[in-house]
Amino acid sequence: MADPAMSVTPYWELTFDADGDPAGRQRDRLLAGVAERKVRDLIVFAHGWNNDRSGATRLYDRFLAPVPRLAPAARVGYVGVLWPAMRFSDEPIPDLPRAVAAEAPGRPVLDKDTRHALLETFPGRAILVDQIARLLEQQPREESELEEFGRLVRLLVEVVAPGPQELFAADTVAEGVPQSEPEMFAGSSAAACEEFAQALAELEASGERRDFRLPNPWDGAHELLRQATYYAMKRRAGTVGERGLGRVVGQLAAAAPGVRVHLVGHSFGARLVSFALRGLPEGVRTVKSVTLLQGAFSHYAFAARLPHDPRAGGVLQGQQNRIDGPLVCCHSRHDSALGTVYPLASRMAGDSRSVTGLDLSRALGEKWGAMGCGGVRAVPGTRAYSLAEALTVKLPASGCVNVDAAAVVRRGGPPAGAHSDILHEELARLVLAAGRVR
Repeated sequence: MADPAMSVTPYWELTFDADGDPAGRQRDRLLAGVAERKVRDLIVFAHGWNNDRSGATRLYDRFLAPVPRLAPAARVGYVGVLWPAMRFSDEPIPDLPRAVAAEAPGRPVLDKDTRHALLETFPGRAILVDQIARLLEQQPREESELEEFGRLVRLLVEVVAPGPQELFAADTVAEGVPQSEPEMFAGSSAAACEEFAQALAELEASGERRDFRLPNPWDGAHELLRQATYYAMKRRAGTVGERGLGRVVGQLAAAAPGVRVHLVGHSFGARLVSFALRGLPEGVRTVKSVTLLQGAFSHYAFAARLPHDPRAGGVLQGQQNRIDGPLVCCHSRHDSALGTVYPLASRMAGDSRSVTGLDLSRALGEKWGAMGCGGVRAVPGTRAYSLAEALTVKLPASGCVNVDAAAVVRRGGPPAGAHSDILHEELARLVLAAGRVR
């Protein structure tokens, strides 16, 4: 059933819980409705960090609005994926100006909206959230209190057994051992907070703010909480993609085999739709394109071998071959959330600490970089285009394609940079070009 609030139609929502189980009635309406409406091309969009249904649907509505005009003859349907992620309130919302988005009073206080989001995202852990908020407000000087903060954050985001999510934490697989807990908690939490604080201070100094101030370790503690929460969201994105969306796409292929599916994901939603490929039933070839918008996962995810460890490969190695079309990865150098903070957090999640400062982008980015910063890496045959080129040439019929979207994905201040600046008609055109939707 189409949602009358959306500017595009027919539109269906598909909601998943944290373990990837779909809302059955929504799934059934989708499977029946696609055939009834004679949909030929189905665009399936997954949001990133956002736990609010209205925020996600506004994103989908704004991004997809140009499609009917750009492809007037195509029989297009639309699916908005809703999954339990969260957004810290000091981060911009993709479809709203920063001045309109909820603003936190400044680090390191845990504001009301973020506290509510944590309670919604991690149900049953209200006491932990209250203790974390109290420490962020009081900012005790003792190093032991930073260690206690790290302990509380670890308890907040740990996997509750039994459940499938621990299998979806790592972006690389070394000797077949899954990573169920970030190693940022294995060492000193105080040292991790200091390192995050230094990175944040230097990012702010390199942006619009030029005032110098010494790094506050409690700024770093706030960032530790943010990154640990995103680690949990990263885990969920893989779970929902493989166990949830991949299976639904398989069911859709059985119910309406002529429908061409185009997967689109932003941030951790890019990880979600990529893991959906791993969840496709054997022989399903209905996914005709995948478009990753500022993907917040390893640029080596699709690699068969890692340059720094030939024994290991990406967690999605070879999965691009399950697409009957291209995998298009948009990236931007203006995305400082993925260019600096992401590699620092990723390295803390799985490697020894050895590098600080603004050289993070160079020293850490090669090993720990994200799709949305530098594109797909270590996959032979990957093609590279500017956004303008990608919109004027015929994109490859298969394989990985990197598209430098910095010409439009450029607005945003520290620490996130341009991570959420994706509402551009050029990117909607790119989705259509990737899937050859006309």
